[in-house]
Amino acid sequence: MPDDAPLLDVAGLDPLSERVYLELLAQGKGSAARTAERFGLGLPAASAILEGLRELGLASRLEGAEREYTAVDPGYSLRAIADRMGDQVLRIREALPRLVEIFERVPPSGVDQTQTTILADADAVAAWYTRLQHEARTEFLAFDRPPYVSASLDPVEASALGRGVGWRAIYTVESFDDGTTWEEVAELAEQGEEARIAPQLPVKLAIVDRRAALVSLTLEPGRISALVTSSAPLIDALHQLFEFHWARSLPLAESRAQVEAGEAVPRGRVAGAGRTREASSEERALLALMAVGMKDDAIARQLQISPRTLRRRSQELMAELEAATRFQAGLEAGRRGWL
Repeated sequence: MPDDAPLLDVAGLDPLSERVYLELLAQGKGSAARTAERFGLGLPAASAILEGLRELGLASRLEGAEREYTAVDPGYSLRAIADRMGDQVLRIREALPRLVEIFERVPPSGVDQTQTTILADADAVAAWYTRLQHEARTEFLAFDRPPYVSASLDPVEASALGRGVGWRAIYTVESFDDGTTWEEVAELAEQGEEARIAPQLPVKLAIVDRRAALVSLTLEPGRISALVTSSAPLIDALHQLFEFHWARSLPLAESRAQVEAGEAVPRGRVAGAGRTREASSEERALLALMAVGMKDDAIARQLQISPRTLRRRSQELMAELEAATRFQAGLEAGRRGWL
């Protein structure tokens, strides 16, 4: 821990109060006047800090006209605070079953009887997205693309994966330019997420158990709005939209995990340049990212190779696949069993 790191913030002390307390410990005694002079404070502010320490049981006030304060032995005073905090944590743990029971009373549909609600606030969208993650029991489908309203690596998803929820997500190239990292996706893949990548996605989308959905109404940063619905026909249409893009997207996290682990996995037999061979894990990952239009520098960073090496390998692959564009190379690689 750095020497200047806060020690007592969890006990309710702000940084200045902690400095005053440590000074009081070191000097044995202190007054509002000396504290004000030492820390450049007004007399009322210094008095308020010392009284705050006294209320916490960290200092005691001495009799006398100058109203001096002395530190209470921290072996007793801080231990008493720690004991109180432990009791508070215990009460929270004891309340958890009742709070979970209240949460579980939410109707299974996750939406009100109007079936569809418009959300016009970023905080409301983020709260609903987290709520739907909590409510997922069997399946969660998502289009992951900017703009974002919450953290890209959400611990709620890890919890859902842990209880057996099937999770499929499609990312875009923009996802990796705006906060999400391949390491995060690889971590979720290890926990069970199936991920693919597409050049573009028309909306942000989340579908839970085919009974509730959240879909963006705008894609402009700063103008976050969305629609949350339990309408069966609308959810069915959104589900078909997801499956349409899923079938046309390329595997992502699995290829990355194989590259990093150096695993030997079954490969398709590829006829190219007059011979048959198997594609490597790195080639599979490279082709997937090339096909969706990720820039060379970004691909090189993800695969941890130099841009020069990347250009050479991509040219060799395109020549072997007889492809004029990178997207064609991805499609051809898929037809030959490379992806």
